[in-house]
Amino acid sequence: MDPECSRLLPALCAVLADPSQAVADDTCLEKLLDWFKTVTEAGSSLLLLQENPCLVDLLSHVLDLKPQDVSPRVLSFSLCLAGTFAAQEDCFEYLQQGQLLLGLFGEAGPLSWAAWSVPTVRSGWIRGLRSLAQHPSGLHFLGNSGAVDALFSLQGDSSLFVASAASQLLVHVLALSMQGKAAGSPSSQGNAWPACAQKIVDHVEACLCSTAAPQVTQALNVLTTTFGRCHSPWTEVLWGQLSPLVAHLLESDPIPAAHSLVDLLLSVARSPVFASADCGLWETMARMLSCLSPTQAGSLALGILKLQHCPQALRSQAFRVLLQPLVCILRATTQAPGPPGLLDETSAGSSMMVDTLLSSKSACVGLLCQTLAHLEELQPLPQRPSPWPQTLLVEAAVIILQLCDGSAVPSSSEGGRLCGALAGCSRVQRAALDFLGTLSQGISSRELMPQVFAVLLETLESPASSPMVLKKAFQATLRWLLDLPSPSSCLDLGPHAPLFLRELFPVLQKRLCSPCWEVRDSALEFLTHLTACWGGEADFREALLASEVPKLTWQLLRDPESYVRASAVTAMGQLSSQGLEAVSESPGHPEVQQGLIGELLHILSMDSEGFPRRAVVRVFTEWLRDSHADVARDTEWFVATVLQMVSQDLDWEVRAQGLELVRVFLVQTLGQPNPHCPYAVTLPKVTPPGPLPEVLRTLCQLQIIDFAFRALFDCDRPVAQKACDLLLFLREKTAPCSGLQEPGNSSDVTSVEATLHRWQAGEQSQPLGNLEPEELLAALRSLDLEGFQGRLAESSDHVEKSPQSLLQDMLATVAVLEENVADCY
Repeated sequence: MDPECSRLLPALCAVLADPSQAVADDTCLEKLLDWFKTVTEAGSSLLLLQENPCLVDLLSHVLDLKPQDVSPRVLSFSLCLAGTFAAQEDCFEYLQQGQLLLGLFGEAGPLSWAAWSVPTVRSGWIRGLRSLAQHPSGLHFLGNSGAVDALFSLQGDSSLFVASAASQLLVHVLALSMQGKAAGSPSSQGNAWPACAQKIVDHVEACLCSTAAPQVTQALNVLTTTFGRCHSPWTEVLWGQLSPLVAHLLESDPIPAAHSLVDLLLSVARSPVFASADCGLWETMARMLSCLSPTQAGSLALGILKLQHCPQALRSQAFRVLLQPLVCILRATTQAPGPPGLLDETSAGSSMMVDTLLSSKSACVGLLCQTLAHLEELQPLPQRPSPWPQTLLVEAAVIILQLCDGSAVPSSSEGGRLCGALAGCSRVQRAALDFLGTLSQGISSRELMPQVFAVLLETLESPASSPMVLKKAFQATLRWLLDLPSPSSCLDLGPHAPLFLRELFPVLQKRLCSPCWEVRDSALEFLTHLTACWGGEADFREALLASEVPKLTWQLLRDPESYVRASAVTAMGQLSSQGLEAVSESPGHPEVQQGLIGELLHILSMDSEGFPRRAVVRVFTEWLRDSHADVARDTEWFVATVLQMVSQDLDWEVRAQGLELVRVFLVQTLGQPNPHCPYAVTLPKVTPPGPLPEVLRTLCQLQIIDFAFRALFDCDRPVAQKACDLLLFLREKTAPCSGLQEPGNSSDVTSVEATLHRWQAGEQSQPLGNLEPEELLAALRSLDLEGFQGRLAESSDHVEKSPQSLLQDMLATVAVLEENVADCY
């Protein structure tokens, strides 16, 4: 330990031991514990206590105080600290000599104090024992001190955090007790279990036989964690002993702790110990699938289908269970549920599913949302069932959306009741749209596209669609349009897409004029992504230019909502890149006549919100990277104008994006960076760079160098990091040049260096001026850019996180609190 920290520890321990002193911040105590853990892991805990007896005095003093005088936070800290020291066996024995550990963790200690009612104390007690239980002596202590029995009761604690920690500690003790046990020991009867392990197993058995659901849940949670973490041979013996009790739970009606039971079975199935074992697990799972309610069975079915190794018969059963709600939906409407025999179900199973769907609106909504989410999760997995019933799933998603918007045609009384339950339900609409979007991948035919496009158009047109439903509908539409089958040479939109686009753009126009800003924003995002992919296709260009969408997008550059303005900037940038921006035919659009660059520059200089300004600089960077026609006409004027505004912007993200624009310009001017550099990018071929002196003078004249050096000393670290990388690249590209290495006038170079030092100190009023190439190169060499890079990569609080600083801060806080205590009379 650092000598200065050892010097400060006695004073801090005295503060912690004094009931009249208040430690201001619990976070400080947690940081202190982390530090002690680091110190003990690096050396001897016993030596630490012998060199700093104040630590033992603190633990002893906590026990000597009257229970009502002990601060709960200090007591919790002391328990954790004692466990940290006792994690090493020799230190454990040292603390045991004075019965200190028994006083802290035994039944006569905090368990009997009033402070035990505070969850923080109970949590600290568990954490201390968790640290202590690392060796045989610690396990023996837990078994003899009554701690294990206390953990049993804490499993049902009112604090979920405490209850979970108690279960986790029981699993840890069980695993530690069984460490190194061979496959054949203990025996299947359990007569060779170590004492601690036997006590835990007996408790779990008793809970599994209990008629109280909370006790069953606690036992199942312990077993779930055990099989999830422990993959030793003894876990197979444990399962063989307890699996009959687990299976017996299925005979109850209703099944107790069904969700926890599902978690347990899946945890056992995932364990590599049971990969090839014949332990009756699959039979139990199959039986449980038929016993659980539809909602509970769905989670088990999904878990089974995600397993790497599972009997095919069980997988088929699980998939049928997962598809049952959709089959009932299809049967209740005009759709047929796929080829005969695909989803044959027992009449009892189908009847139970229908009863669940029709029992209440909340049950119907919950079951459908869960089913759609499960199938969405399963769809991209390589182990999903094959053949995958794509047609059935698409038809089911379409029908569900039609039930929600009222356009479905029920074929039975059940269908009519479903229409009533799902009408206008935005929660089911969102789930169905998400699922429909995932089904766009891997579609083998275009037969389903007309009905998919039709229901998406209905959703986008409906005045009842909420903003979030519209956002999901735009996302699903985008996925289906972008995932259309296409040959490798060019995008073939096929017969359905052009017609759909002609119907889509009038709807998009309507949404761009929505009074709800979230809808306008979603519509602009949709337009941006669609244009990026299809901007070069004739059908798309024709449909877009025949609509009012480009002009409406331009008008939204002046939208009152900043998020919408930012999205409009991005959309207009994409439209302009594809040559699809609006063209005014009347003098009524002065902003169109001045050009898009002028409009975006106006936003960059005048918009009061950061989002639109950031979007403008991102668009300008992409235009420069792609050699946009308006930028290529006068690139130097463009860069200089943008930087003049960006350098004065108060938003650090705008300044950082401005440095990205500079980087693109430098690469185009000086050539590609070293491929090993982290900031290397791929850019289109540009005009070969001119002679280096002229290039450097141009950089200075455009104020690029001034902007980069100022950004190097920016108070926002991301900006400074980007500037440092930029200057390192510039130095690398100019280093091999001869004839420019020696400056012509050393006094000028000294002046430049002095200016940079003043900037670094925060005085940036003096401009750098137009540097000569020699002065620029000398300034680059004079800066320790690698040192800057290293310091910028460090955490911003690397100095304040030192242990010495932590101790000083805690002592200073107590002093401040004392100074603020005053008699108000």
